[in-house]
Amino acid sequence: MKISIETTINAPLGVVWASWITPADITSWNFASEDWSCPIAKIDLVVGGKFLYRMEAKDGSMGFDFEGIFTSIVERDQIEYALEDGRKVHITFAVSNQGIRLIETFDAENELSAEQQKQGWQSILNNFKQYVESKYA
Repeated sequence: MKISIETTINAPLGVVWASWITPADITSWNFASEDWSCPIAKIDLVVGGKFLYRMEAKDGSMGFDFEGIFTSIVERDQIEYALEDGRKVHITFAVSNQGIRLIETFDAENELSAEQQKQGWQSILNNFKQYVESKYA
């Protein structure tokens, strides 16, 4: 089962792309709620390159690594990667009249419901939008 989420960001493509792939930016937006953080972001943006994002609850109660390998990259257009468990993710950056339409499509996992997964990933994407727009404003 594939799940898609999206948002439109009011900023230039270059700013959106850079904010998506720069570790210092990633640690500023890559979490679903204010009680979580992303203290570590490592990224080697080449086909076959790896990424690792550490997500942790701010109270220290739990955390996990989100990691995978890039399988396709078209600069300022799309990124594809495979997660450690084999699930695939496809991200598209499309220019529109309203801004940059960012669409993420990912294979669902088996532990959480599709709706929970969609909400969690959408919350992170909403955080990204808010971060980029406040940075660009």
